[in-house]
Amino acid sequence: MSSMHQQLTAQPVNLTQKASLIEQQWSPRVVAEMNDYQFKVVRIEGEFIWHSHPETDEAFLVLEGLLRIDLPEGCVHVKPGELYVVPRGVEHRTAAQTETKLMMIEPRGVLNTGHEGGKRTALNDVWI
Repeated sequence: MSSMHQQLTAQPVNLTQKASLIEQQWSPRVVAEMNDYQFKVVRIEGEFIWHSHPETDEAFLVLEGLLRIDLPEGCVHVKPGELYVVPRGVEHRTAAQTETKLMMIEPRGVLNTGHEGGKRTALNDVWI
């Protein structure tokens, strides 16, 4: 981690403002770190790919829009101000009918596509 991110700042992180700076959808950007965890914001629209994270849980906090998380047993709808945690190893797919901004909380180094890989895999550890 670079020393730039370790310094204390006098300003809180505005999650919605940070998400609006992201040029591409499906490209998570790190806005803060706590211990080994990263807080990432992302803009999404449409459907992602089915994947899982065998090594970690993954938390989603919706900032704007409506997030649908498809799970093996059905789907969960997450509204602004709501949080949902997908347990480790559970296959899931995120989706949104209209552009949705959200924050993800997960350990540093977790890839957005899990072990599926492919063209939807975003660069990791990119700060905004």
